[in-house]
Amino acid sequence: MAHGHGHRPAGPAGRGVRIAIAVLLVPAALATAAALVLLAPWSGVARTDAAASAGPRVPGHVTTVTEVPCDEADPDADPTGCLQLTIALTGGPVAGQEVRTVLSKGMIRYQAGDDVVLVQSGDADDPIGYDVVDFQRSTPLAVLAALFAAAVVALGRWRGVAALVALGLSGFVLLAFVLPAILAGRDPLAVAVTGACAIMFGVLYLTHGFSARTSTAVLGTLASLVLIGALGAVFVEAAHIVGASEDVAGLSRALGTAVDGRGLVLAGLVIGALGALDDVTVTQTSAVWELHAADPGMRPRRLFAAAMRIGRDHVASSVNTLVLAYAGAALPLLLLFSVAERGLADTLTVDVIAVEVVRTLVGSIGIVASVPVTTALAVAVVTRR
Repeated sequence: MAHGHGHRPAGPAGRGVRIAIAVLLVPAALATAAALVLLAPWSGVARTDAAASAGPRVPGHVTTVTEVPCDEADPDADPTGCLQLTIALTGGPVAGQEVRTVLSKGMIRYQAGDDVVLVQSGDADDPIGYDVVDFQRSTPLAVLAALFAAAVVALGRWRGVAALVALGLSGFVLLAFVLPAILAGRDPLAVAVTGACAIMFGVLYLTHGFSARTSTAVLGTLASLVLIGALGAVFVEAAHIVGASEDVAGLSRALGTAVDGRGLVLAGLVIGALGALDDVTVTQTSAVWELHAADPGMRPRRLFAAAMRIGRDHVASSVNTLVLAYAGAALPLLLLFSVAERGLADTLTVDVIAVEVVRTLVGSIGIVASVPVTTALAVAVVTRR
């Protein structure tokens, strides 16, 4: 979520500007801290029966794959209808032992040499007491993460390091607060807004430093987040979106209780828009500061108009990015409806697709609104610095 923007250090803000910014931001920061305390599941999230009944995950290595009949007791069964995998366990209490499992050919095709993950479904010493559930992906993902970090640091240097630390902070807030709080039954929208504000304060100040320029970007981001949350609540209600997707149903089964699908939609909307928002607000603030540095005598009206010309170009690409990101996330569903030959209007109004439509349009409105709001705030601050 952190974005590096190269710019010269911001000049010191006047005392009156600092006081005005503090009056606006300090209450918001205190409210965020209080909400983090109130919404956090201090007692932890209890494991459900479904989670408790799942056996331990064990790594393994596929040594051989043999075609076998799916039902050995049936003499008429297809002798090559299933695959028997022989897997050497590479971890767990009986590492080194070989186990066997039979899979239908219609399932994911595993091959000899694949590193897989198994779940212990029976006794640890039972050769058939394990089920293959997935591939091992830790090594390629770790390599990809290292390449990403190296690219960011190579281009951004110390600012790139700060961006990676900020990215880690975003992940920490999501994993340590947002997900546990929602699983503990807290209101998803309240949790998402609180988590987004915590990420916003931490990421922007960590990446760009404590200055009037950064504070202006924080104010613009905060105002846009409030607008996105309000618009999302209104149109999710107006469109009767209930968030009844298969993922929500699966989560309800796993938790053993009903899940607020509508709240999850709103939570995803707020968090999903935050990354694009901080990019736009920081860029607009930097544009105002640079234009003012180039021509300190420029009148506020001209400065606002010049920065808005930059903002219009930026917001056009940002909105397109957001639309394509949501469309990519919903691509399997769009393909499914295309195969069913449903009309465009009919497809877009189905609940699972309407969710993405609302997310895209509300998020885009928030991004568009953030440009004039942040630009006006930046002009007001920089011309009174």
